[in-house]
Amino acid sequence: AMKKVQSQSTSNPASISQAAAVAALNGDHACVGAMVAEFKKRHDYVVAALDAIDGLSCVAGDGAFYAFPNAADAIARLGLKDDLGLASTLLENGVAVVPGSAFGAAGYFRVSFATGMDKLQAAMGRIAAALGG
Repeated sequence: AMKKVQSQSTSNPASISQAAAVAALNGDHACVGAMVAEFKKRHDYVVAALDAIDGLSCVAGDGAFYAFPNAADAIARLGLKDDLGLASTLLENGVAVVPGSAFGAAGYFRVSFATGMDKLQAAMGRIAAALGG
């Protein structure tokens, strides 16, 4: 009986979170358009930059703030075992990515573009340098 009480009293959003959600939904949304435009700009830049790197192929996404390029050719060309090896190589070159195998897509990797354009440009340069393209 106590498990039932505990599960119902601790698995809900806290009241402060509920109040914050109401305020966010009912508040001014003027900033949303600017944010959407900025994320679209970052998305377009990252997808094009990744697609231009030898061994990567990246298609445009429809949501979120991640790009998910196919890196199978780069992995093979570099003689790496898999996308985990590629993620390690990129990390050694200053770029943190998540191997696609973590999402059931071996040979891919996920990179976030939820940061400033200056950091994205630096990251794309590091990825290109690490992959030799």
